[in-house]
Amino acid sequence: MSNINQIMHKIDELEPEAVEFMKAIIPIKALGPLNDGVGETAKAEYIVKYLKSVGFKDIKEYPAEDKDVPGGKRPNIAAILEGEDKNRTMWILAHLDVVPEGDRSKWDTEPFEAVVKDGKIYGRGTEDNNQGLVSGVMAAKAFIDLGIKPKFNIGLMIVSDEETGSIFGLQHMVTNHKELFKKDDLIVVPDAGEPDSKMIEVAEKSILWLKFKTIGKQVHASTPEKGVNAFNAASHLVVELNKLHDIFNAKDKVFDPPISTFEATKKEANVPNVNTIPGEDIFYLDCRILPNYTIQEVRDEVDKMCKGIEKKCNVNIDVSIVQKDEAAPPTSVNAPIVKALEAAIKDVYNVEAIPMGIGGGTVAAIFRRAGYQAAVWSTIDDLAHQPNEYCVIASMMNDAKVFAHVCLDK
Repeated sequence: MSNINQIMHKIDELEPEAVEFMKAIIPIKALGPLNDGVGETAKAEYIVKYLKSVGFKDIKEYPAEDKDVPGGKRPNIAAILEGEDKNRTMWILAHLDVVPEGDRSKWDTEPFEAVVKDGKIYGRGTEDNNQGLVSGVMAAKAFIDLGIKPKFNIGLMIVSDEETGSIFGLQHMVTNHKELFKKDDLIVVPDAGEPDSKMIEVAEKSILWLKFKTIGKQVHASTPEKGVNAFNAASHLVVELNKLHDIFNAKDKVFDPPISTFEATKKEANVPNVNTIPGEDIFYLDCRILPNYTIQEVRDEVDKMCKGIEKKCNVNIDVSIVQKDEAAPPTSVNAPIVKALEAAIKDVYNVEAIPMGIGGGTVAAIFRRAGYQAAVWSTIDDLAHQPNEYCVIASMMNDAKVFAHVCLDK
């Protein structure tokens, strides 16, 4: 058998072990302090012990100081399997932390107990992000078990704090341990994807959430001339803000939708009764901005529109930022990791994968801002943060084959 056939066959054989590994880590509640947990240390300790038991020789830990967890440190792990080319690494990044179970009544199983049923594993964190973690481990283990060297290093980067900002996770690693990474490394983040395996995420839009508080004068609704209707002014502003689509009208076919979007969303209650004109009104705008434009450009146009409505409606408008995340430089659709994934996905899943941009944000942005070409890919049903979260066992194992495929001389 060729190396590639041996590896693929071995990964099939590893399925029972992969399931057992998943069943072991799901009950370890790796909740960060912002999610009312004690951190990821217990889970990290179990994983390090497991990696040693399966033959990893090069395992290093890079804790980040955090006074809000017992022991004052958040764990980060780099486990490296040496390849033929020791100067280049394929990094598979997964995160240790999960989110809380949410409304327990909406779960059909115990959230922190792995339940295997109908080809799936149910439990909090199964898809987000233990599937990617297990797939990466099994891909490397197949090489170890067979004594086959990958064409370059396989690096498992397993980090904390992805669910609450990555300050103590990947950002800590990129900032303080940049010696680990080289510009020609291949980096994949298996933390987003589609059920058909086709989406390789290479770019993200900037995110800007704005809160608008319109201030007028509250009066009885029968005497509107004595007051200033803040709700009416806010409504005029919502219509005016819709013109942002015409101003920032570039299209980029890498994204779906291929445009910047500006959507009025949340509306706070103003007055509780029908016969009062509100003196204050609050609503929010969700902006997803193509990398063609900066957040500041959008803010400048929004400020102009607010001034126009203030003058027109005799109100004051206070604008504040709820969230702001400038888009990272995109990964090239021709980057080596993208091309390698396309070939591997074609071989394993028999589909043509497509490099795409998304409106949300991923931890890959940290790599991209630091100048590294990172791709986000996995095969998932998109159950993250939902009740009855699960991963599909076949997808977990086939994704491992894709990762192994990238690291093989074919």
